Amino acid sequence: MSAEIPQHIRHQIAQLQQMQQQAQAIVTQRYQIELQLKETEKALEELNKSSEGATVYKAVGSILIKSEKNLLEEELNERKETLELKVQTLKRQEERLQTKIQERQQKLQQDLQGSSLGIAG
Repeated sequence: MSAEIPQHIRHQIAQLQQMQQQAQAIVTQRYQIELQLKETEKALEELNKSSEGATVYKAVGSILIKSEKNLLEEELNERKETLELKVQTLKRQEERLQTKIQERQQKLQQDLQGSSLGIAG
């Protein structure tokens, strides 16, 4: 006797795989944002080490533009805040999606057990 997987279970498996791909994309995006955040924090740290009258430059595309230290510091602090918010948002999305994935896995296991009992019986 051939044990074919019911359509609703195949559909649940496909949804679960899609959710896992979404979770992986969120994790990748979060890692990229965290890397940008670390770079911004390092730039702020180096900027704070410089003296008040030091000449500073900021990268704009592929060129460097002379800037004032306090303006550059302000820009970097704003960027840092924005990146921190993005990281927190992505972490929340990741947690919610992981919860949904676990719930879907449990439901799928229950359905598979019920389905296998139905096939065996």
